[in-house]
Amino acid sequence: MAMAGRRRRDVLLRQLRALDADLQALGGGLLVRTGDPVRVVEAVARGSGATSVHANGDVSAYAQRRDRRVQSALEPEIRLDLHWGCHLHRPGSVTSRTTGRTHLVFTPYHRAWATTSRQDWPTPVDVEVIDPERDGLPSEKIPTTSDSSDDGNDGAGADAAESRLLDWLDRVDAYEQTHDLPAERSGTSHLSTDLHFGTLSPRRVVDVVGTATAGRAAFVRQLAWRDWYASLFLERPDLVDTAMRTDLDGVAWSDDPEGVDAWIAGRTGFPIVDAGMRELSATGWMHNRVRMITASFLVKDLLVDWRIGERHFRRELVDADVAQNAGNWQWVAGTGPDAAPYFRVLNPVTQSRRFDPDGAYIARWVPELSALPAADRHAPWEVGPIELAAAGVVLGDADTSDAATYPAPIVDHAAARERAIAAYGAARTPN
Repeated sequence: MAMAGRRRRDVLLRQLRALDADLQALGGGLLVRTGDPVRVVEAVARGSGATSVHANGDVSAYAQRRDRRVQSALEPEIRLDLHWGCHLHRPGSVTSRTTGRTHLVFTPYHRAWATTSRQDWPTPVDVEVIDPERDGLPSEKIPTTSDSSDDGNDGAGADAAESRLLDWLDRVDAYEQTHDLPAERSGTSHLSTDLHFGTLSPRRVVDVVGTATAGRAAFVRQLAWRDWYASLFLERPDLVDTAMRTDLDGVAWSDDPEGVDAWIAGRTGFPIVDAGMRELSATGWMHNRVRMITASFLVKDLLVDWRIGERHFRRELVDADVAQNAGNWQWVAGTGPDAAPYFRVLNPVTQSRRFDPDGAYIARWVPELSALPAADRHAPWEVGPIELAAAGVVLGDADTSDAATYPAPIVDHAAARERAIAAYGAARTPN
């Protein structure tokens, strides 16, 4: 099981403290208890005389098991009401007319999603604080802005999330042109952490952003991916461990701990890959295009099981969500629903030159290459020795050579591509 990393725990603490402050302003506060959710929730509910318990729904395997157990412990005297505030449509509510289940291809799902009427939210009612007791929030030091994530989520709470959403309105119309450029930090919304923690509702995002321009429509479409993966995982929570295309669970993955270590450390010798992994390590966030590039490199270039990468991302990302993370990894690996074909192998150099043409993203996260001309930062092994020397770059094994300033590539991409295609092809061939 992938445990949450320090940064996501820190963000959670900041969000809980902001929530506690909001509740205190209303005369209440957070009551934190530790233990088995079944026993804790039942004890608090029965001790307070509650007739219903309200919680935000989650589709992970653990959450589904937990909620069933809690429901069983509470009923029939107390009702468990699950709400789905982190989704525009309740997972499982947008289905194929043919099968009655979630579409296995995104495009028809999106068409249905876009035309489905929203389920009404509960009507707000007056509440009474029956016990002002509050305690239990951890007292650990909350990191300062300089030590926090790079996802734009430094300010905690719903008000800060709303400010980020309104700020995004100044940039969203250019989304189609900018969202794939990692050096353009303003090209994406940086709202994923707010959506994950529930400080911002996708309903609110859709209502504020709308679809009046191509950029806005393209951005809102991304919210459909979140709902789609959640719906698929509601039906198949095992997808975090099992390939949806079961034949591709037979790929002969490579046992390459040194390659995995180099990937995690950002020292593969492929600058765009290393930039992304260093950004993740330093901030707990990574640009979406670079997430695809780094994931493809691990799975296709190193032929490492996608589950290893999924666990690492889930541990380190501040916006990590089980369904979204595993769904995206299966998409890149070619093992999931509507996935990229298994023979699609992203060339990291081509991707780098296309989406970071000035090498600015590389220069930020791989500063040892920043003195190279912009065009040379994408593939320094192709640069002549005189040019490398002028920029102070020495290629080699940075772990064993005192002279090396940046690793040589740990794999030949062309050969790795052929190896990956062969391994996938062998798994798909009946014995």
